[in-house]
Amino acid sequence: MAGGGRMPLLGWWLMLVGSLRLASVWFGFFNIWALRLAVFSQTDMTEIHGRTFGVWTLLTCTLCFLCAFNLENKPLYLATFLSFIYALGHFLTEYLIYHTMAVANMSTVGFFAVLSCNTQMTCLKLIGLHKEGHRLYGCCFNGIHMGNLVVLNLLSSHEWSLKATVLDAGLTAVAHGAVHFDSDLPHYATHGGVLRDPSGGDPGRVVSPPLMWAEALDLLLARLAPRVDYARVAAVSGSAQQHGSVYWKRGAAAALASLDPARGLAPQLAAALATTKSPVWMDSSTAVQCREVEAALGGALELARMTGCRAHERCTGPQIRRMYQARRRVYDDTERISLVSSFMASLLVGGYVCIDETDGAGMNLMDIATRELRRDALEATAPDLEDKIGKLAPAHAVAGTLSPYFVQRFQFSSNCLVVQWSGDNPNSLVGLTLSDPGDLAISLGTSDTVIIYHLVLQNLLHLFSRAMVFGITDLPEPSLDGNILPNPLDPKTYMVMLCYKNGSLTREDVRDRYAEGSWDVFNKHLENTAPLNGGKLGYYYKEPEILPPLPVGFHRYVVSSSASGSLDEMVEHQINQFDPPSEVRAIIEGQFLSMRGHAERCGLPVPPKRIIATGGASSNQIILKTMASIFGCSVYTVQRPDSASLGAALRAAHGWICNQKGKFVPVSCLQSDRLNRTSLSIKLAAPFGDSEEDIDLLNNYTLLMKKRLEIEQKLVEKFGQHS
Repeated sequence: MAGGGRMPLLGWWLMLVGSLRLASVWFGFFNIWALRLAVFSQTDMTEIHGRTFGVWTLLTCTLCFLCAFNLENKPLYLATFLSFIYALGHFLTEYLIYHTMAVANMSTVGFFAVLSCNTQMTCLKLIGLHKEGHRLYGCCFNGIHMGNLVVLNLLSSHEWSLKATVLDAGLTAVAHGAVHFDSDLPHYATHGGVLRDPSGGDPGRVVSPPLMWAEALDLLLARLAPRVDYARVAAVSGSAQQHGSVYWKRGAAAALASLDPARGLAPQLAAALATTKSPVWMDSSTAVQCREVEAALGGALELARMTGCRAHERCTGPQIRRMYQARRRVYDDTERISLVSSFMASLLVGGYVCIDETDGAGMNLMDIATRELRRDALEATAPDLEDKIGKLAPAHAVAGTLSPYFVQRFQFSSNCLVVQWSGDNPNSLVGLTLSDPGDLAISLGTSDTVIIYHLVLQNLLHLFSRAMVFGITDLPEPSLDGNILPNPLDPKTYMVMLCYKNGSLTREDVRDRYAEGSWDVFNKHLENTAPLNGGKLGYYYKEPEILPPLPVGFHRYVVSSSASGSLDEMVEHQINQFDPPSEVRAIIEGQFLSMRGHAERCGLPVPPKRIIATGGASSNQIILKTMASIFGCSVYTVQRPDSASLGAALRAAHGWICNQKGKFVPVSCLQSDRLNRTSLSIKLAAPFGDSEEDIDLLNNYTLLMKKRLEIEQKLVEKFGQHS
């Protein structure tokens, strides 16, 4: 019986009606005189009539008793409901047509039949609301997110950890959890969740153990179990770090399908992987392979036109090509290649899961217009690759139901759906509720990411023919700055993403060097320096950078401005070091100036309508104020900073609804007007003023931004990794 509220009252009512029916059977309806007195008072009766009516009544009272204890059993509930409809129709027919019943008799039986019908009709609606309110949606892990109507999100914030966020049907966060890879799973010996070549022989190689992700999933679900009723989770989806590739050994499908719930995932999967170390997005060892792929397909611009981006070292295609060239035995022994997102979804389903189209756009293998694998790109990467990649699937599609491993080990429902997992950046777009032209999202995390959502590319090839790769713009030269990815919530639209490898870790390095290792000192330095930093521009690359494509190095310049405010008259002078406060402002202003410049090249409106900031640094009010001044618009933040996890939860709910409807439905059917009352709501964090002083500062930042891009181009020509 459903617990709480009005549901038990219906159960008691059905028990009362059933008891009265039972009493009438035993004490009267097998007795012809009693039957005539109680109901058919104006006709002659036979014993056969009485026994037939008694058996029929006995069956209906049995339904009442069964339904009273099983209100959520829909077939039983409907059968009981229809029995009252049948009874009412029978008595009305006898009274109105055959005239066998008196008014008093009709009033008595009609009272119970009509009241029971109305009560059950009302409660039928309540049961629907009751079930909806008790579903959980979830998502997200470092590759994971989980969802269902109560939503469970598993999210790994890039490589650091696996997090979980549980949302109820109102999209409100009700539980959280986390597993930190380095401290909770020290036996994998990772630093920041990754492994680097300790010998220094291949300094660009950065990998992570997939078994660690699997063990973290087990551990996190065990930690959440006391606080989350997994049986209420209706759908699961995920958010994973993008670009990482996992190599399944031949025969791994059988291992996935026969996981023993009495044992953990990691020990059972050790023999199912062709290699126990997967290259991840931080890997920068594939420069040669990138150039080879671009050359085979007509150059960087042509590859970007085909697949949405040029060949970046983090992209999965070049990773696979390097695996084929450098570790041929591993490649030949590989049956299926997964992204981190489809790897985690495969664990949940207990079989190979398709790569979703949104995450798949980061491979340099998918045609961005048709969303299908390109044969020429596959052949330029490695032989027999199409069979190893498998099919692609829309982000809202259902990959399958949870495997018996999770049903038995954690008591999930066997009907719990697994919605396609996607990458962390597409899920951030969902979690940040980007929906209007001119929206801009900036994620200040391990890597800094800019997401532009205003492209509806109905005729993508036409736009490319105008020599503009990433957006609608009047720039005469093509841009190779960003990536085009399908929108995970709308098959007709796209998102543009700019990715910076030097994010929070590089800011922390500057903090440790110049702010005594303290964020308080860092913030004081930022507050005590004037905007524009006296013309000091810094380029800080602790890791090989993606945008612009530059190697590790720190570059500092002082720009002298002219009274006329002309870019041509601005002169830069390179120096070795700034004073500590200027170093702090230089890294903050420099990153935002770069973001604005490259985003405008990709079609960002000037100024943007609004910025929605997320990631760890989005909680720093001083940093957000600087962001607002440089971009010339107000900055908002979400209620919770882990937007990718929230986005994956929303995608889980959306996928569940699409599956229920049997077709794609707009996400608005889920969000409706509830966002401002949920964990997905946003709030104003740093307004942009329209005073003359604010406008003058914005104009000066615009000039400094152009100078920064000019110096950046000179650095690329001198040190750049791409031709």
